[in-house]
Amino acid sequence: MQPASPAITDSRLAALVSEQVRQAFLEYQDQFHEISRRARQRFLDRDWRGSYADAAQRLHLYSQQLNSLTATLETMMGKRFAERTVWIAIKAVYSSLIAQNSEWEIAESFFNSVTRRIFATEGVDQTIEFVDPDFDAPPSAVAYELLSRRSGGDLKKLLTTALTDGPAGGFDASLWECLEMQVEHAAERILAALGAGSEYTLEMISTAFLRGRGVYLVGKLEREGAHLPLALCLRHESERGITLDAVLVDELALSILFSYTRSYFRVDVECPYELVRQLRALLPRKPLGDLYNAIGYHRHGKTELYRDFVAHMRQSNQKFVAAEGTRGMVMLVFTLPSYDVVFKLIKDRFDYPKEASRGDVEQRYRLVFEHDRAGRLVEAHEFEHLRIPQNRFEESLLATLLREAGDTVRLEGKDVLIAHAYVERRVRPLNLFLNEAEETMSVAAALDYGQALKDLARSNIFAGDLLTKNFGVTRTGRVVFYDYDELCFITDCNFRDLPQATTPEQEMAAEPWYSVRENDIFPEEFKRFLAFPEPARAAFYEEHGDLFDPEYWRGIQAKLRAGEIPEVFPYKSVCRLPKC
Repeated sequence: MQPASPAITDSRLAALVSEQVRQAFLEYQDQFHEISRRARQRFLDRDWRGSYADAAQRLHLYSQQLNSLTATLETMMGKRFAERTVWIAIKAVYSSLIAQNSEWEIAESFFNSVTRRIFATEGVDQTIEFVDPDFDAPPSAVAYELLSRRSGGDLKKLLTTALTDGPAGGFDASLWECLEMQVEHAAERILAALGAGSEYTLEMISTAFLRGRGVYLVGKLEREGAHLPLALCLRHESERGITLDAVLVDELALSILFSYTRSYFRVDVECPYELVRQLRALLPRKPLGDLYNAIGYHRHGKTELYRDFVAHMRQSNQKFVAAEGTRGMVMLVFTLPSYDVVFKLIKDRFDYPKEASRGDVEQRYRLVFEHDRAGRLVEAHEFEHLRIPQNRFEESLLATLLREAGDTVRLEGKDVLIAHAYVERRVRPLNLFLNEAEETMSVAAALDYGQALKDLARSNIFAGDLLTKNFGVTRTGRVVFYDYDELCFITDCNFRDLPQATTPEQEMAAEPWYSVRENDIFPEEFKRFLAFPEPARAAFYEEHGDLFDPEYWRGIQAKLRAGEIPEVFPYKSVCRLPKC
């Protein structure tokens, strides 16, 4: 492409460039939806490898399209590539071009990504970014019907219709293994939660949510003014057909299904704005950003997170403080007490004995973004060039940030500029939770800590540092992992039996008397990381004693290396229905 002539007017250049950006977004949009639509056939074919490959491919689409577009624009605009006055005009024209696009809010975030790449804006710039959305509601005249609503006195008939009716949501009755029996069990489960009645209304989102090896049909059931959130969880594990594996019948279970610790759904939907708001009606405690993330629009989810943060800052006069928990050796973590996220900065120098580099830490965060998080890894949004007023920081915190992360944090006038940060949902550190919880809760947390290690292992992740300070407890009571600087693949580890001392000198040695390579792991030593109250410790040993056996880990490795793709279900076993 030839550079634009210097004689071309700003308005003409703005028209050309805005159209180029729009076309790049449309290409991204088409590819995104093509991959999302494939998920249904992958499920029917039980092509799990293809399904996971599609999920990975879709994660990288956005950056790939931005890379290509930025190179094109640099050639196209020549010396005017970074002229702010031109980009002010480009934004205005682009806004009019996307006015009828059903994904206008995603298109706005796409434009922001372009300008932030070019200008590396510190803070935000309203003139060249969509800081606030240009539209309060979808500007398109097209109506997007996302709900199917059916009423009747026969609950089983309503469920059967939801499971089988229409290409977007249900699957034809001929594709099921034992539909009638499973609907019978599902109706019993629902009636136990909602109660019997003479008339029911089933309102379902008329598109399926696909992730991993599962399909989820989501909606709500009403009876005489009572409402029950509902998710029907489908599996296709054999040639005999599709099965209804589980029924989720409360907001908490649905919240876990759409958790920020899970990989993204693939959903064939024309208007994400409408879909997210339908989900918000079912999950009112979920931030909009989390719901955009859940359906794969993670860049716009980041936009919504930032907008929500700015709105909260305007309403609060609180100061940032160091986050609760043990001080990190690699990261500095701070938070606003009234806002449930934490900001994590990589320190300039790591505390002994940490030997990783900044690049190593960033690579592990990329791994978490790209990998199946199995419901146990907290999603981290990467932010650059944040600008926050200096008077919003507690003095000792700011001094620590400037002293220990001076390569990342600096003062400019009355503002603090942060070049790079990871923003995560705040959870209660497990070590603090165990110290303050009553016995029943501490036992439950200890058991879920063990299950978290097993879920991560089945997804080929070893946490590396198993100290309870590196894990947290969510509002739903689930234990999750958030310290990634030693995280690695299970298949890269060497799980060894602990050598037995044969001499008094070996028994008394302060340091290991046997050779230890970098990737050697001794599961028998895990016990020293478990700072549990005694009842929790005893329960953990009984339930998860196999974690101390190297053979357990080698067995997981063997399955992974053989190509097995173990399933980590996003719901508890009690939610599952009886098998056919």
